[in-house]
Formats: sequence, C-alpha cells, structure tokens
Amino acid sequence: MADTPSPDGVARPGGHHASLAVTGEPGPRLPVTDLRLAALFIMGSACSFAIMGAAVKVASQEVPTTMSVFFRNMFGWALMIPWALRVGPRALHTRQFGGHVLRAVAGLAAMMCFFTALGRLRLADASVLNQAFPLFLPIIERVWLKHRVSPRVIAALLVGFGGVVCVLRPGAGMFTPIAFIGAASAVFAAVAQVGIRQLTATEPVPRIVFYFGAIASAISAVPLLWTWVEPSPVTWMALAGTGVAATAGQLLLTRGYSHAPAASVGPFIYVGVLCSAAIDWLFWDTPPDVWFAAGALLIISAGMALLRTHDAIDA
Repeated sequence: MADTPSPDGVARPGGHHASLAVTGEPGPRLPVTDLRLAALFIMGSACSFAIMGAAVKVASQEVPTTMSVFFRNMFGWALMIPWALRVGPRALHTRQFGGHVLRAVAGLAAMMCFFTALGRLRLADASVLNQAFPLFLPIIERVWLKHRVSPRVIAALLVGFGGVVCVLRPGAGMFTPIAFIGAASAVFAAVAQVGIRQLTATEPVPRIVFYFGAIASAISAVPLLWTWVEPSPVTWMALAGTGVAATAGQLLLTRGYSHAPAASVGPFIYVGVLCSAAIDWLFWDTPPDVWFAAGALLIISAGMALLRTHDAIDA
C-alpha cells in the first residue's frame, strides 16, 4: 500500500509504513484494530488541513504566496529536526537523493499552486480541486510507470473530471487561469504521490518527510530574497498557524492509518471539503452553491473509487 499526499502535497503515511519506529526503520505491520477510532483521526486530520487552508487564505491578504509556502515548509521541517537528532546521521543516509529532489519539487509545485488558488478562489473550491489528485494518479502512472488503465478506472476518471468541470463553473466566469492553477495542484500532487511510491520501496516515511522539508524549505527560501513583506502580528499568527495545523493534520493522519487500512478509512479525508465549505460560509459569508455541491459529489465519488482501486492493487 502506498503513501498518499496530504492536501498541500506532503506525504501522508499509509499501510505498514505508518508503523515506522522512531529509528526511521520499518516496523512490523500493525493489526487492524479500530475502524471507528481510525475514522475519527482521519476526519480530525481533514479538519486540520481545512484550518491550514483558512490560515493561508488569511495570510494571502497581506503577504505573497511564496512566504506562506516557505513558512509551511520551515515549520514542518523544524518539527522533524528533533527526530533527526535522536536517530542520528545513519538513519538519514540515502542512496535515493535524486528521488527525494524529484518528490520535493513536485510536492512544492503542488503546494505553490494550491496556496496561490487559496488566495484567489473560495476556500472550498480550491480545496475540492486539490482533492481531485486521485483522478490524475492513473494518468501519471500510465505515462511514468506504464501501468495499464482499466475500463473501470476510465469510467471513474470521466465522472471525476466532470466534477472538476462543475467546480470550475462553465459559463459563470470561473474558467480562469487561477482556477486551472487550483486544478494543477492536484496534478503535481499526483506526481508527488507516484514519486513517494517509488521512494517507499527503499526509504522509510520519516526520512522522506525529513528530506522533503529540508529540500522544500531551501528551495522556497530563495524567492524571499525579492518577495519578502514584513507581516503584521495577525499575519504572523496565520503563518504560524499554517505550520501548526498542517503538522497536526499529518500526525492525526498517521495515527488514523495506523489503526486501519487506507482502503477502509482513506475516503474520510474528503470531510475536509465539507469543513472548508463550512469555514467559507462562517468567516467569508460564501455559502456553497449548486455547482460546488455537484462537483464535490462527483469528485469525491470518483476519488473514493480510485483510492480503493489503488489500495486493492497495492495490497
């Protein structure tokens, strides 16, 4: 079973990789013990990522996307440093540095597109477009890994892409560059997912997360040389909130997948779309419309089918 990316393109551990010990080496497969508890953890994670999106949207009113992306990566990496110090250099040794760079670039691109969309689109619209990443997995795997695409997968893809069209609101002025940037975040997230699938053949999840944070922080720091804006106290809180909420989401997600297989509880991550819609309504007074409801229903249905298909293949 492969790991899948969180909404901002970072790995979310699934399957037996969720049972990694603090040494960074694979541990024994954990038994399926509590589906209800696992579902609660996954839904808590989804809500945390929705809060992260809201924090990015608040920060985007004052600072450029580059700053939000940098602080998201920096906070995430900083929280991995105690683990790195505890396990020592040996656990960080890798022969797949090129793979880590490719995965980090794809994840960073997904994050940049998603955060850019959050600044211009409704929170719920940007979130549901980003959550369309399972639709692109079969396409990326066909091109990259030469995997066969079954008729059942093709049918799910057609349903899901119909949902994307609904969210883009044809004829309502929403077929705009920023909307396609939001959809591009799902494409890059799918590329990152396939990269993670390749890395997990030899690399433990903590090492993948550590290298992603280090590489993504270094790359995203470069644009700050010409885009830095001094944040206000409120924006500093929002920037810190992106890191805290995203890290909480990662931890809850890991706990959830340690109690049950992704095929059983992975679809609960789509609760984040509902949370995003609720936050939109409460704080930005933008209730969901018919286009969003129809699109979200199609994307979530197709995404759940595709996630289950991938887990059946990986099992």
